[in-house]
Amino acid sequence: MKKAVSILVLIIAMTSCNSEKKHNPIEGTWRLISAETTEKDSTFSTFNSKTKMIKIINETHFAFFNHDLNNGKDSTNAVFFGGGGKYTLKDSTYTENLEFFNNRQWENNKFEFTVKIKNDTLIQKGIEKIEKLGVDRIITEKYVREK
Repeated sequence: MKKAVSILVLIIAMTSCNSEKKHNPIEGTWRLISAETTEKDSTFSTFNSKTKMIKIINETHFAFFNHDLNNGKDSTNAVFFGGGGKYTLKDSTYTENLEFFNNRQWENNKFEFTVKIKNDTLIQKGIEKIEKLGVDRIITEKYVREK
């Protein structure tokens, strides 16, 4: 009987060790530190140092929020936008399915990026294309992991 209990305990211990989820390095909270857009033959910075943007990625969803650093007190410079949805990650291909966005015309579109993580830095590069809005550009965003 003791042997059977010992074997059962061993099986449970081994099973629980194998069922541990592998940590996905893209998961976490990220702060935007640079952004660049290429449209046609022109490349320019779209990073605004007067705003703060974060991206939160969990096991199944992503969300991003951007707001001005003046706490919205100056209505001409008050900024807030946010969005999110589900995503997939296969190797270095990260695809966002934008389900929610304050500019509703962007909703229900997919955006595919190549992601690279080095230490606490996430770089994502890909195409934003929405034909009905005339949007067709390459974006490169660099984030640092929030502590």
